[in-house]
Amino acid sequence: MSKPRILVIDDEEIVRISCRKCLAPEGYEVDLAGSGAEGMRVLAETPYDLVLTDLKMPDMDGMEFLMKIKEARPGTKVIMITGYSTVEHAEEAMLLGACNYVEKPFTPDTLIRAVREALGEAGKRRDDA
Repeated sequence: MSKPRILVIDDEEIVRISCRKCLAPEGYEVDLAGSGAEGMRVLAETPYDLVLTDLKMPDMDGMEFLMKIKEARPGTKVIMITGYSTVEHAEEAMLLGACNYVEKPFTPDTLIRAVREALGEAGKRRDDA
């Protein structure tokens, strides 16, 4: 069975790298993009099981990106990540098709749990692989 593919889109390099450091040891193949536009280019070439995208990015906000990805690749699951969390943002993201919403700063455990839930692996543990 192939590794689930995850694309992390965030304009902050430290967030992208942190996500990869958390998720790669869990058996996920993790690619990174620094903007919504770059994320769309990558997604046009490669299918992903899950996308983690920041809400606030300079070129395209996460809500706009979420709408575009749901149109282009409706089966791709999306988790919104943000440091600007409000109940309204969370509700809007879920209505637009996000499967979860993670607030920055997040712990590795919080991120891994959200990813496992999104991919239907809630009971999976690293040593089960």
